[in-house]
Amino acid sequence: MTAQARGLSRRLMLSRSAAVVGASSAGLLLPEIVRAQGNKLKVGFMLPYTGTFAQLGVAIENGVRMAIAEKGGKLGGREIEWVKVDDESEPSKGVENANKLVQRDKVDVLIGTVHSGVQMGIQRVARESGVLNIIPNAGVHAATRALCAPNVFRTSFTNSQPTSALGKPMMDKGLKRAVWITWKYAAGDEAFEGFKHSYTKAGGTIVKELGLPFPNVEFQALLTEIASLKPDAVACFFAGAGAAKFMRDYAAAGLQGKIPLYGSGFLTEGVLQAAGPAAEGVMTTMHYADSLDTPRNNAFRTAYAGQFKMQPDVYAVQGYDAGQLLMRGLDAVKGDIGNKAALYKAMETAVIDSPRGKWTMSRAHNPVQDMYLRVVEKGDNKVLGIAGKAVADSAAGCKLG
Repeated sequence: MTAQARGLSRRLMLSRSAAVVGASSAGLLLPEIVRAQGNKLKVGFMLPYTGTFAQLGVAIENGVRMAIAEKGGKLGGREIEWVKVDDESEPSKGVENANKLVQRDKVDVLIGTVHSGVQMGIQRVARESGVLNIIPNAGVHAATRALCAPNVFRTSFTNSQPTSALGKPMMDKGLKRAVWITWKYAAGDEAFEGFKHSYTKAGGTIVKELGLPFPNVEFQALLTEIASLKPDAVACFFAGAGAAKFMRDYAAAGLQGKIPLYGSGFLTEGVLQAAGPAAEGVMTTMHYADSLDTPRNNAFRTAYAGQFKMQPDVYAVQGYDAGQLLMRGLDAVKGDIGNKAALYKAMETAVIDSPRGKWTMSRAHNPVQDMYLRVVEKGDNKVLGIAGKAVADSAAGCKLG
């Protein structure tokens, strides 16, 4: 190497060293700048893409992608690499599938999931690895209660939130004695917590709690018991095909129109066609309704239908809000997902302008949101008003700030 070349090499080295020192003194490291501005951000979907909940997984992914696409298709200025794992709604594979995304695929963000049992596997991996997890559906209490974590956020609900708004509307109708019925599993038990608290607080009496193993749909014996108890109303938690059958069996037992039926919004969500006339008059509380007549919801529904050639549902809204929340956080840190304190702060303080109505994040990272009173009328969940304003989960056992 010539003396001139050595001098040029030395000057180049010194100039680079000075740049690094300068960046360090300003609180920035060059590798972080390059990574934040150049590398793609890896976002993993761990959702059900096969089986009973496949349609829900697709709706959630559609919602996430739509929210981000509306704002230019980047997160904090960074291009996105999408990675997908089918969780099959199989709790026994929860940890394994979450680790595929976190350890094998090295995702920066994990969005999932629908099934509460699978979420508990994700929760374990998220707490151990520190990866940012956004829950777009699973309502299991522990995720934002005893097992809450600074890197886990939910954009949906807890299982007790919808039913925590049931009590007052029922008592306002003079329905003072109620029977509760559900499947005996975690979601049913947690939904009962919300109902019991709200109904007894409003002055109601729960005559009897009835249950059957999940996913048993042999309701006849329990419906016969309800008829003999003659309560003022029945309140329940069922979802999916089982909910449709419960409403059909309720009507077939001669109870429709005689004993008013109330439930968590999932009783009538996505099953009105299957339930048919048996759903007419059923009252529910929920954080969203397709028929919510606001400019924000109408614009969202038009855009979603135009893009995906199908109507959005509550799952699409929850996915859409997951995308909005993620954008708020990463825009605040200009794509630097390693700046966790600022990232989490931005997500915790965000006000999400949702099709469901504006909502904020609780200290335990669960939505504080309005619950709507709905009635099935001519095959649609018609909104009657707000059953509960700014309903928050108790966050019992959560140790976050």
